[in-house]
Amino acid sequence: MFLSVFDMFKVGIGPSSSHTMGPMVAASRFLELMRASPFAFHGLRASLHGSLAFTGVGHATDRATILGLAGFTPDTYDADKAEKTLADIKATGLIHPSDLPALKFDPGQDLLFDFDTLLSGHANGMILMATDGQGDVTLRETYYSVGGGFVLTEAELAQGKDTDDGPPVPFPFKSATQMLEMSEISGRSIAEMKRSNEYARGGEDHLKSGTKRLWQVMNDCINRGLEAEGILPGGLSVKRRAHGIHQKLLAERGMNLTPPHTINDWMSVYAMAVNEENAAGGQVVTAPTNGAAGVLPATLRYYLDHVPGASESHIEDFLLTAAAIGGLVKYNASISGAEAGCQAEVGSAAAMAAAGLCAVMGGTPQQVENAAEIALEHHLGMTCDPVKGLVQVPCIERNGLGAIKAVSAASLSLRGDGTHLVPLDACIETMRQTGLDMSEKYKETSLGGLAVNVPNC
Repeated sequence: MFLSVFDMFKVGIGPSSSHTMGPMVAASRFLELMRASPFAFHGLRASLHGSLAFTGVGHATDRATILGLAGFTPDTYDADKAEKTLADIKATGLIHPSDLPALKFDPGQDLLFDFDTLLSGHANGMILMATDGQGDVTLRETYYSVGGGFVLTEAELAQGKDTDDGPPVPFPFKSATQMLEMSEISGRSIAEMKRSNEYARGGEDHLKSGTKRLWQVMNDCINRGLEAEGILPGGLSVKRRAHGIHQKLLAERGMNLTPPHTINDWMSVYAMAVNEENAAGGQVVTAPTNGAAGVLPATLRYYLDHVPGASESHIEDFLLTAAAIGGLVKYNASISGAEAGCQAEVGSAAAMAAAGLCAVMGGTPQQVENAAEIALEHHLGMTCDPVKGLVQVPCIERNGLGAIKAVSAASLSLRGDGTHLVPLDACIETMRQTGLDMSEKYKETSLGGLAVNVPNC
């Protein structure tokens, strides 16, 4: 099993990796399918199902789908160009993707939020269709946005998780147990094994430049969030708070009476800054998802800014270790809130961040595995119940608390010798089972929890 660090961490746009980035990627893939087809096309249609329908407006799924059909992709997204394109499509009823003729598309008629038909493969399902001059569907594909910006067709999903047609990697661990066994036999850390795997697929230069860019985007996102003020879009009138909290923290620096627990506020404000940017539709990095994008950057920023002896030379090891843990969670359970609740998003992010921090602070592979388990265990059962379908309440604060848990988990593991009762594999399996048992109301549908108990929402 191999999932690249660049699979787990993708540069994209907010507010959701599964509901915004995924549909945009799916639409882009459909355009490629159309370009390879011998048919002549005249129009486009799309239908959104399950969680994509129930929280699609709050997550901008409709916008993302339309823009994807117009040729936009998350990693090269241009906000100003996107707004102009959407206005043109609304005014003309035409989409102009490159290397294809102008295609009829009326957003009000040709994009359907289907609340009644659940697709069998995943809670985040969508069907894209191309039509001929008579309006008959001549090309159709079903896509599933399975979390973290990953998109699979119906056929790809049916092939299962073992599908990997790339060259072999030296350390193909599928479980934490295998990971620790390979580490002990090889004498390598988790990051070193992951690095060898990345070299086998992309090479040293690709890894070095790619991880450097990932942290640059993450850190820039934190900084933008710490500077920005105002009200977040979507109708809840949620005020950005990261800037105000950060200013107070800066003013308190050096004061002898500042309580020790103030460090928790630093962790929280870094995470909140990211998720406020995400909620505003800004550029973020899936870590492993948009809804949980603040946990890992906040933990890494905490390490760099507040831990004595921290070094930027450790950033790559942090990201590689975190990606190894994230890959195990995704392969053996889920990182999708629509599939397993927020335990799969913020819980996974906290496990990844805890592992990364433990590793760069000198933890053994056994301590790293312990750190990830502690962080994930104490998110088990967490529901995904965004108010009004927006990635704002409780998501923004939840990332802050996820970062605090990640740091605490890493610290606890470093105080021990790596031996512990509950293996990470057992915790991941428990998360998977809990997700299966969880009511659909609490899986990113906004049909339960806070989403229905906050007045006037």
